[in-house]
Amino acid sequence: MSVDESHRTNFGSLSARMRQMFPNACYLGFTGTPLLKKEKNNFAKFGGLIEPHYSINQAVEDHAVVPLLYEGRHVEMEQNRAAIDLWFDRHTKGLTKEQQADLKKKYARAEMLNKADQVIYMRAFDISEHYRSNWQGTGFKAQLVAPNKAAALKYQEFLNDIGFVSNEVIISAPDMREGYEEVDDEPIDEVVKFWQKMMSRYGSEEEYTKQIINQFKHGDEPEILIVVDKLLTGFDAPRNAVLYLCRMLREHTLLQAIARVNRLFEGKDFGYIVDYASVLGELDKALTMYGAFEGFDEDDLKGTLSSIHEEISKLPQRYSDLWDLFKEVKNQHDEEAYEVLLGDDAIREEFYQRLADYTKTLGIALSSEEFVMKMTDTKLKQYRDDLKRFQSLKSAVKLRYAEAIDYRDYEPKIKKLLDTHIQANEVVQLNEPVNIFDEKMFNKVKEEQGVYGAKTTAAKADVIAHATKKAITEKMDEDPAFYEKFSKLIQRAIDDKARRISDLEYLNKVSDIRDKVVTKQHDDVPKKIDGNEDAMAFYGILKPFFETCELDESVCEGISADTALAIKSTLQRHWKVQFWDDDDAQKRAMNDIDDYLYDQVKGARSVDLTLEQMDEIIERSMQVASHRMHG
Repeated sequence: MSVDESHRTNFGSLSARMRQMFPNACYLGFTGTPLLKKEKNNFAKFGGLIEPHYSINQAVEDHAVVPLLYEGRHVEMEQNRAAIDLWFDRHTKGLTKEQQADLKKKYARAEMLNKADQVIYMRAFDISEHYRSNWQGTGFKAQLVAPNKAAALKYQEFLNDIGFVSNEVIISAPDMREGYEEVDDEPIDEVVKFWQKMMSRYGSEEEYTKQIINQFKHGDEPEILIVVDKLLTGFDAPRNAVLYLCRMLREHTLLQAIARVNRLFEGKDFGYIVDYASVLGELDKALTMYGAFEGFDEDDLKGTLSSIHEEISKLPQRYSDLWDLFKEVKNQHDEEAYEVLLGDDAIREEFYQRLADYTKTLGIALSSEEFVMKMTDTKLKQYRDDLKRFQSLKSAVKLRYAEAIDYRDYEPKIKKLLDTHIQANEVVQLNEPVNIFDEKMFNKVKEEQGVYGAKTTAAKADVIAHATKKAITEKMDEDPAFYEKFSKLIQRAIDDKARRISDLEYLNKVSDIRDKVVTKQHDDVPKKIDGNEDAMAFYGILKPFFETCELDESVCEGISADTALAIKSTLQRHWKVQFWDDDDAQKRAMNDIDDYLYDQVKGARSVDLTLEQMDEIIERSMQVASHRMHG
């Protein structure tokens, strides 16, 4: 008999009845958070741990869950005015002056509340700012764990009053006896009113819970789910990335709660635990030193949580690693030198990786209250300005060297970081690489100021050269002979630039090649196929075969042209809707081409083609046709 979630189901009447029904069964208990108390011990109940067991640390290493970052935050109730102003200046970078002024008014409201409500208001304000600045609009959600039902409703009231973050409360039904809640022994008029409102709106507790959970999991709102005990265990919402702890939790309940945010989701590198209740204090020592985890094996807890400061401590090194790539550039303000250095594919790829590491780590750092408050304005500005600079450089070189758009640039957390802290939307709004067939776009590149920041002659030439090279690569299979020739020409031009031909000569050379590619300037094709794009493509692959047969040049060209027209005609004759999905139709066309080669070329014109050459001509002709003719 296997029992899932055995830490919750095997210490009450259900367990006793089950064992009564199956007295001779072998029981296996599955749990990620075993109970270890004397009176409730999973290992005693099930007869010991089966090795090797699967620790949280192993799950993180296997990428079965994401690692968790922990930050303890303490909202000071009596702060001096200078500290408050500094907090605002640094945390509200993404707001207008009017929004900042409005927020200060709301923050000042806390002074008019009683002490208990002040604490909730200040925490709600900090949570609102933390979520707005770091998570809003990314698709990721948060849970707020309140100490009781009345407090949960207060958090909702204050979050709504502050007005930035959408939220819902999910609680269980209040105890109606004598207007008091059993556990907290407090008046619950507001809780009763809230419950009656929910029942009136949804009809039942089941429907109320189900609908809000579905909205949280699949909709844009609510962004924060406020809970007390419900949904702390056995609730999986992979988009849930942040847990705001505003109450004390212990032992397996704490482990279960923090596991709400470690589920895998695209773009989710970490789950975040933000602790306002000093549940764990500082994580500088082993977790087992704290009573909250008393009884757990230290090795099993090792991978459970990492202090956010551990991740932030990597920032200086990642910043240094990024700059280190450009140590050979003598003038730090020479943007052209940076772009030229990144012309090397390997260096450019390394730059992208180091920039991604730096960007993610800076994003984590800027979400930490302690980092933002301890860092000097000068250093903060340096980190932010250099992020903007390197993101702009990345955009420039991706366009200069005609790379496909890297959609990691649009990762929600990265975009949120730039929008909130850098105000540099343009650095990730990458346009498509230049389309060489778009005359208007091409002329923009050649204008004095260039396009996408390509201001120097060499930069403009690079944009054209690499865009042309990219277009040739993409179209190679449509007309291999034509595009292969220009592929070699454009690569030679790029190599000549490295050997120090003048920038203007380089620009003129690649512009000329681009013009010939765009206008499909075939050299010396026979008149009978001039302008017939399909026939010219077949002619390009046929002529090298006939050149091996010791024919006069004019005869070779004539036979190549006639055969190209015959192949095109044959394919048109057999053409039908979904031709490329019909093997029989393709075989009939290939047989007719084979007959033509055998009867009209090898027979009537006495061209000494081998059977192997004929097979290869047919195969290559069909390959070219499949890339040119669709349907």
